[in-house]
Amino acid sequence: MASVTRRLSQIKNVVAQERPRVAFFRFIGWITYIIEGKVSAYCVGWGKAYLGRGSRVIGTRYITVGERLSVGRYAWIEAVAECGVEIFQPMISLGEGFNASERLHISAINRIEIRDNCLFGSGVYVSDHNHGSYKGEKHSHPNQPPVMRELVSHGAVIIGSNVWIGDNVTIVGPVIIGDGVVVAANAVVTKDIPSNVIAGGVPARPLKQFNFVTNKWDEIRQI
Repeated sequence: MASVTRRLSQIKNVVAQERPRVAFFRFIGWITYIIEGKVSAYCVGWGKAYLGRGSRVIGTRYITVGERLSVGRYAWIEAVAECGVEIFQPMISLGEGFNASERLHISAINRIEIRDNCLFGSGVYVSDHNHGSYKGEKHSHPNQPPVMRELVSHGAVIIGSNVWIGDNVTIVGPVIIGDGVVVAANAVVTKDIPSNVIAGGVPARPLKQFNFVTNKWDEIRQI
């Protein structure tokens, strides 16, 4: 109901601000855009969802989504089941109310789980793997072309509920992001982030913690 009210308010604003002809064609374009996104989501098996123009979804057998999902234009969501001679058992789970802006990129060979009511800005990248291994016992050699290096995952990416990820954030597993987290634009998340904090930077670290007594975000003193 809230979504319908918001859309009606947007239409009212367009009608109030534009000449009738402009308002009419914008309304027709908006309706066409919504229908196209609904059809695109239906074609990949996502009921009650919206998938923006120019998006690619690969490995749909390994991807589950909740209701009220909306993904903007030019998304690339891929569960990689095989790469060359390598075989994987990937899993991508997007919770109810997931909402992402344009150019979302999610890639999994292991597991990426994003829980309910998360909001992602534009240009967000989430992956549970790398081209090659750069830690642990076996390392990739720099003389080997990156495209020829095996895909390696050191663990899953788990993102809790009610998380807001800002524009151009990069998240590479293994990582757990708690509930209620805000990740500032352009951050790079490579380590776990506890619940109810605002994080930012490269690499991302907690900057503020929500105080449930005062209902305010308190600065975290850095050591």
